[in-house]
Amino acid sequence: MIDNLEYNTEREHLIIPEYGRHMQKMIAYAKTRETKEERNKVAKAIISVMGNMQPHLRDVPDFQHKLWDQLFIMADFDIDLDSPYPVPSREELYARPETLKYPQNFPKYRFYGNNIKTMIDVACTWEDGELKDALAYTIANHMKKCFLNWNKDTVEDDVIFGHLRELSDGQLNLKNADEDLTDATSLMRSKTKYSSNTKKTHHKKSNTTNRTRKRY
Repeated sequence: MIDNLEYNTEREHLIIPEYGRHMQKMIAYAKTRETKEERNKVAKAIISVMGNMQPHLRDVPDFQHKLWDQLFIMADFDIDLDSPYPVPSREELYARPETLKYPQNFPKYRFYGNNIKTMIDVACTWEDGELKDALAYTIANHMKKCFLNWNKDTVEDDVIFGHLRELSDGQLNLKNADEDLTDATSLMRSKTKYSSNTKKTHHKKSNTTNRTRKRY
């Protein structure tokens, strides 16, 4: 009796384990049918069983198309059927996607983030005027806040202005401006205020007890 035991490691590999081994055997049985008419009949029955296993997807568009694609995948693309949809190919399924390029706009000052560089590029395209100056000061204040998140010590405005000029290739120059940036203490105070409110919300103790309830 022990000699007749069958382990999963000795069985056929399941291509889509979610459907189970019986579904894999049904598809293997369909592949053994000699005529295409018999294979189509068995395939439609298999598609019906696959749909019953996932009733929550019946209203999803192209659900039947997905089931037929999965049938061909579990058949290892080695079955001759009259599918109502285009037959998928092995090359299309196992095609490797293109490598995504990681944005490296200014690796020298990574603590500012890539969004700052995008904002600076947009500001450089604006015409000279009050709106462009206001946007430049807004960007500089945000850069100062990012700098303080990275370095808790105070930072001089000239350092932020120098970084802004360098990242904008000299198009945004605020060194000779009269207006100063927001004080570092104010930026850190606002951050502490929000963090303390969050802690109070999480650790708020309820005053209601069973003694205040009126019993009848």
